[in-house]
Amino acid sequence: MSSPLFIGLMSGTSTDGVDAVLADFTVPQRPIILAAASLPMPDALREEFLSLNMAGHNELARAAVAANALAELYSRATQDVLAQAALMPECICAIGAHGQTVRHDPAAGYTVQINAAALLADRTGIDVIADFRSRDVAAGGQGAPLVPAFHQAMFSGPQPRAVLNLGGIANVTLLDNAGQVRGFDTGPANVLLDLWIRASTGQTFDAGGAWAGSGRAHGLLLQFLLDSEPWFERPPPKSTGRDLFNWAWLSQRLEAFGSNHVLSTSDIQATLQKLTAVTVAQAIARYAPETRDVLVCGGGALNEGLMRDLQAALPCPLQSTTEVGVPVQQVEALAFAWLARAHVEGYPAGLPSVTGARHATILGCRYPA
Repeated sequence: MSSPLFIGLMSGTSTDGVDAVLADFTVPQRPIILAAASLPMPDALREEFLSLNMAGHNELARAAVAANALAELYSRATQDVLAQAALMPECICAIGAHGQTVRHDPAAGYTVQINAAALLADRTGIDVIADFRSRDVAAGGQGAPLVPAFHQAMFSGPQPRAVLNLGGIANVTLLDNAGQVRGFDTGPANVLLDLWIRASTGQTFDAGGAWAGSGRAHGLLLQFLLDSEPWFERPPPKSTGRDLFNWAWLSQRLEAFGSNHVLSTSDIQATLQKLTAVTVAQAIARYAPETRDVLVCGGGALNEGLMRDLQAALPCPLQSTTEVGVPVQQVEALAFAWLARAHVEGYPAGLPSVTGARHATILGCRYPA
């Protein structure tokens, strides 16, 4: 039998860093996190990933160089968790490494995650499972979100529940008490918040929602943002990313809203925070009105202001996954350790009920060390 030990690596749409976990899946439904680490994304690499979300000069070569740099960062995170757990590479069955999404257009039949899985396997001496989205897209699916099967395994309860991940983009997993699972992206989580605070103040994120808290959400602007984007009304399955919710999207709408409204920059931040909360709450109300509680994970779960806005918008209790045993910053990395195990075990974690694919799929491709 293969080792029950897997490493998961995640660098998300927020491009703020890399999270790593080393987990023991001896009891598959109750994995034990043996070690965890987070490394900040170097500024130059973050800027390159953001730039690669758009067409640009020499982008193929630049993407390859960025992939190698990300693999080196992934390797450092892997070494960190191995050192914490006092384990050698040969003890680990595989690493699950998602890579950095820079383009995502399943309607056109493709999704692009920058990664150098072969280099990571060589640097660590551990098999790497990567390219998790492509197989589902090949079967006609959205290729995202990837984590609902994991959420079902980890967080199912006796009553209908939603699991909400707040990264750059917000995605929700809907779990009913009959064992059914659905999931989809609801829209922006931190991506617009981070873009606006950076443009306005130079800060990379709004710590605790403090800056948004110094302003007031503007109801007319909020409604304009909702009404002006048809994607919000699209039924699932659906997924999105920086291809849609980016600086051009935000600046065009703020300009179109007009100069007749006097808003401070912090008012706009408060409105964007409310946009995240409202789009999440509307999605849950529309597609799972029976939901009895919501578990929240991802970096946005640490934003107290956003959590307050969410609780005000939702009719049911809200709590972080930390309160049920999985720290919010480790959920996605643990998910990719779980997805790596699913690949090794031949378990089809690509769910048609989530992505709209024609059939279930085994996600990922294996790169031997």
